[in-house]
Amino acid sequence: MNLPNKLTIFRIILVPIMVIIPFLGIKGEFFGIPIEYWTIDFIFIIASLTDKLDGYLARKNNQITTFGKFLDPLADKILVLTAMIMLVEMGKLPAWIPIIVLAREFLVSGYRLIAIEKGGKVIAASNWGKLKTVTQMFAIILAFVDLHSFGECFTGNLVGGAFCLNFIVTIMMIIQIIATIFSGVDYMKGAKELMK
Repeated sequence: MNLPNKLTIFRIILVPIMVIIPFLGIKGEFFGIPIEYWTIDFIFIIASLTDKLDGYLARKNNQITTFGKFLDPLADKILVLTAMIMLVEMGKLPAWIPIIVLAREFLVSGYRLIAIEKGGKVIAASNWGKLKTVTQMFAIILAFVDLHSFGECFTGNLVGGAFCLNFIVTIMMIIQIIATIFSGVDYMKGAKELMK
């Protein structure tokens, strides 16, 4: 097994580690934010970096494999959706956000399966898809260290740094949802042509 594939598997292994952190009863704060949140965030950042690194190494060293093509996007979905569900449980994110992301991922995965079966061409990630990925990662990273809920900055109850962080998280989450929807639409256009 090559290094890019090992990094992908490592990313999947980090997900359950991230999930069990809240059950460990880690006490203490750092800059007023629970160490538990910092720990989850750190694991998420490491996992996100392996996503960029495995793709880069696979292309650079010509180590692109069928296994990697299958597992890499799956690992990304597992990581992002797990993080979002954790944020919902923490009361930082409304459930409709990961629901939209999950629906898009099911539609895109279904399209890809049909495209492979029919010998069709799987369309590359559009600019919407790239925008979705970048804003999604940054929004999740910031949301874990934001002590407030999605959109709370618009209630007028937050001031100073708390307002700024919550505002950035809220706007980035909105952007990633818009990008998620439009990138999904791009895939569905491709699916429509394939069905013809």
